[in-house]
Amino acid sequence: MSETQEVDIVRLGSQGDGVADGPSGPLYVPRALPGERWRIGPAEGAPVLISAPAPRREPVCRHFGRCGSCMAQHMPADLYAEWKRSIVQDAFAHRGIEAGVAPLVRVGLHSRRRAFLGVERQGRRVVIGFREEGQHTLVDMAECPVLDRALVALLPHLRDMAVLAMPAGVGGRLVVTLTAGGPDVSFDNGHRALTPEAQSRLAELSAGARLARLTVHGEPIVERARTSITCGSVAVDVPQSLFLQAVPEAERHLVDLVTAALPKKAKRVADLFSGLGTFTFPLARRVQVLAVDSDRRAIAALASAARHARGLKPIEARVRDLFREPMSARELDPFDCVVLDPPRAGAQEQAERIANSKVPVVIAVSCAPATLARDARILIDGGYTMGPVTPVDQFLFTPHVEAVAVFRR
Repeated sequence: MSETQEVDIVRLGSQGDGVADGPSGPLYVPRALPGERWRIGPAEGAPVLISAPAPRREPVCRHFGRCGSCMAQHMPADLYAEWKRSIVQDAFAHRGIEAGVAPLVRVGLHSRRRAFLGVERQGRRVVIGFREEGQHTLVDMAECPVLDRALVALLPHLRDMAVLAMPAGVGGRLVVTLTAGGPDVSFDNGHRALTPEAQSRLAELSAGARLARLTVHGEPIVERARTSITCGSVAVDVPQSLFLQAVPEAERHLVDLVTAALPKKAKRVADLFSGLGTFTFPLARRVQVLAVDSDRRAIAALASAARHARGLKPIEARVRDLFREPMSARELDPFDCVVLDPPRAGAQEQAERIANSKVPVVIAVSCAPATLARDARILIDGGYTMGPVTPVDQFLFTPHVEAVAVFRR
């Protein structure tokens, strides 16, 4: 765009930008809201808000506008909820599915128990945080309304540790997770070999920060307590950096939705892409469960927890790559229900096998509405009827949304 012009924002885009209808197509204005009028010009010029008919929400973080993690702190609550809901609805509409999307299930601030942070060390100066929007530059985090307060309180300790754990002039990834035993911290791009003196000092710093475990470049430096989470009242050990639901409150909503959809007379359920057992253990209170996942560490942790649990129906845990070797229709036919919780890429091949099976109920959980809708199209074309889709706001202030859909033959 070479000329300055004024535009009216008519809707929100899927990434949270305001959208105006230009003569050559849609124009996207960062952080603009429907009903507002903006002045936009050449690419290097920042858009300017001219008028806003309704008050904006006051951002809850000083980093908003620079930090690329949050896109929507400025949206009024009702608009925000409808935007999240529309992301799910539009994904299904793209596949020709008229989905009944339930109201957004919300979670609170300071609820996230895991974060993947950037970390950079220049001499004794350490920067930890998320990237600037559209940039590689890190925003040095001073606060975060999304993360659990216990994780934010760790930041000064983590900066001290990074001076020892990270080579000078090197950037990397820092994974922090709250577990029952305390924080679990991993410097993924740290020193390959630490001196005994550095290891000793890191152990002291870990004790001061009350870490349960500290790992540097894949090597455990300190293990002071058990790093476990609770799945359906069962304690499951969490291998270092393994996937788990980011927000416990959101996880409880997802579990409630899945267990509520379980057929009353069900006896056997296949939990595909089971991970550590988020759904396996709550389901096993009522039915026998086959848990399948490609991650050997996850299945080992799940199986170990199942052996020590009480009051559960039998659980069988199998390692199997469902992308390379999806369960066949014949294997699935004996099950009364399939729970499907794949990664962001979805489960196209597995959905095709399910569509050819006799399984009466399928419960699909997804963090990517686009691939959920694609897989839903396969199931619907295979003879299933889809009920309402429930969005869960596991990823506050971002364009990402979790969703649960139930399919019945």
